[in-house]
Amino acid sequence: MSGAVALNAEEMAALLRRVEERHLREEDWEIVVRLLGTVQSLAEALEKKRVSVARLRAMVFGAHTEKTDTVIGEVTEGKKGARPRGGSRAGHGRNGEEAYWGARRVTVEHAQLKAGQKCPDCGRGKLYPMGKSSPVIWLEGRAPVQATVYECEQLRCGGCGKVFSAEAPEHAKARKYDSSVGAIVATLRYGNGMPFHRQQQLQRAVGIPLPASVQWQLVVQKAEALLPVHRRLIQHAAQGQLMLVDDTPMKILEEMGQHGSQSEAEQEAGEERGKKGIRTTAIISSTEVGKIVLYRTGHNQAGDNMDWLLSQRPKDLGAPIQMCDALAANLPEQFQVILANCLSHARRKVVEVAVAFPREVALALYTFEQLYANEELARRQNLSPQERLEFHQLRSGFLMEGLRAWMQAQVAAKTVEPNSSLGQAFAYMIKHWEPLTLFLRVPGAPLDNNLCEQILKRAILHRKNSLFYKTRRGAEVGDLLMGIITTCIQHKVDPFRYLTEAEDHAAEVAADPEAWLPWNYARREATPIPPPPPRPP
Repeated sequence: MSGAVALNAEEMAALLRRVEERHLREEDWEIVVRLLGTVQSLAEALEKKRVSVARLRAMVFGAHTEKTDTVIGEVTEGKKGARPRGGSRAGHGRNGEEAYWGARRVTVEHAQLKAGQKCPDCGRGKLYPMGKSSPVIWLEGRAPVQATVYECEQLRCGGCGKVFSAEAPEHAKARKYDSSVGAIVATLRYGNGMPFHRQQQLQRAVGIPLPASVQWQLVVQKAEALLPVHRRLIQHAAQGQLMLVDDTPMKILEEMGQHGSQSEAEQEAGEERGKKGIRTTAIISSTEVGKIVLYRTGHNQAGDNMDWLLSQRPKDLGAPIQMCDALAANLPEQFQVILANCLSHARRKVVEVAVAFPREVALALYTFEQLYANEELARRQNLSPQERLEFHQLRSGFLMEGLRAWMQAQVAAKTVEPNSSLGQAFAYMIKHWEPLTLFLRVPGAPLDNNLCEQILKRAILHRKNSLFYKTRRGAEVGDLLMGIITTCIQHKVDPFRYLTEAEDHAAEVAADPEAWLPWNYARREATPIPPPPPRPP
């Protein structure tokens, strides 16, 4: 079985009509074969009486998670020596005060006592300040954008009729929208996927209208002010020693025809015919100063965008490590990289066949589980890249070699059919074994591309909530602000405050963009981040 088939009522009715009329298309045969495979697996499971309601649901709809306990839990249930299921993580779910690194900090002195005074209880010792405070956290809620109406008093002379009006504050006379308005709109839009029209509805509901067209104008001003910073980010990202790359389908109506009716399936079909669809590529470059995140939306594939970035790389730096999945479209054509492939993708191919091959999958997943346990241990010990390499060579090398030898033996002995779904999963791992195990040979090579997939979810969230970019200009603004916001988060810089101050100091940003890179901005500020400058009430 190569996977379950999801057909709605209309698709199923159309398939049945073609079967009755004997007008099956070529692609219909694949659907029929997969349907028969699904029915066969269900019949075998029912016949052997080893299926439960939870496992049947996973066979039809797929598991909600790929954790080892979830994937193989139903297989080992009730067996002697079965591995216990994982319970909920320990902890109460509350955040300590250190989690509020962006909060405003206020020092509260004791109302009656001071350092140096005698103890009011014993009267003998003197009080001295402790290095540790007793934090109390207080939260308040407000609408994203606040408004103040200055009702300037007007006086009229009873004799000459002249009107005297009170002067409005200077900041209100200078402009209607404070720089913080565009900052919060951009943060919600490109940092959290909240479309302009939803922000418009929210603001209207609280009595402070903020039209979507005005929001667009404000974020464009932000993007123009930060363009010098973005160019510097690209230059620094090109110097990274490790680059994680992935992409996802996207839509730009301006480039999709008159009605923008191209679906994701049509895009993928067009790519197979040699026509490039539209996608957003996320690149995470690990540099000496930290991680830099870039987004690029357009017809270029991930490999094309890597060529674009590496074209700005100094030639004396040598080839970087590139982590991605095994698609050929992810690789640059013009520049050399040290390729690392994602172990999570390889593991996922094994998980997908867990229903049909439960025992074989269990063995493979336990190997992956031990491998990631070693990685977590190395992370907690804060090992250097070279120390981490030696640690994995000692603790993980024999695990991976044992897994490969076992897979090859299963195929050689024909215990696993090479053309079966499990055989194809094994073939994928054996074919890409060298890039999948690069972490055993090169210092700093990661195990998977999970971080890039998490970063890419910011673009996926935009696609789910906003569906598309209307114009190429909109995609460029979104890529710029999304990349800067995500880079700020990677460096624990408050993106809202950063965007606000960058516009307030636009002339300084243009003159010295290096000083306004997120990590330089963080060094210039106190830690934790101090409160923003006071705003008018």
